[in-house]
Amino acid sequence: MFGFTPDLYTPTYELTGDEEAVIETSKGTIRVRLDAEGAPIHVANFCELATMGFYDGLKFHRYVPGFVIQGGCPNTRDMTPEEVAAGRPGPDGMPGTGGPGYRIKAEFATNPRNSHVDGALAMARSQHPDSAGSQFYFCLGPQHNLDSGYTVFGTTVEGIEVERELRAGDEIVHVEIVHSNKGE
Repeated sequence: MFGFTPDLYTPTYELTGDEEAVIETSKGTIRVRLDAEGAPIHVANFCELATMGFYDGLKFHRYVPGFVIQGGCPNTRDMTPEEVAAGRPGPDGMPGTGGPGYRIKAEFATNPRNSHVDGALAMARSQHPDSAGSQFYFCLGPQHNLDSGYTVFGTTVEGIEVERELRAGDEIVHVEIVHSNKGE
């Protein structure tokens, strides 16, 4: 099975270029400007999952102080915050090992704004570059060592203080995709 890459998924979500994600968490709200131009596959995938309610009720499962807070693993859906924080396996498997059932193509080499700045939103993946699915992370400080291997697809515009308060076990209550007014 090693070396086998299943067909990559192409999201059908139609981008307008002014997408923002409003991520309601158990600690507060985060607003992210999504980069549809630099990472169109990742943004369309995230928007598609969000509009389907995929992220609602999941927990953040990985917190590394000064590095990242990570969520988006469906294995956390039926787990308590305490179980996730303790790193215990849930009914669907270990937190951090689940996904949507498909993989998308990496865009870190083609995105001219692929910069892991403080508050950047990026997709987690396994060892294979084309292995991202649903798991994402926020950078807790600049992490430019990740620029050449992980796709950044958004930048926090509100709620960076919320990201700093999040810990493993905290909930993603709801993700809504909204459209910004480009004239602002």
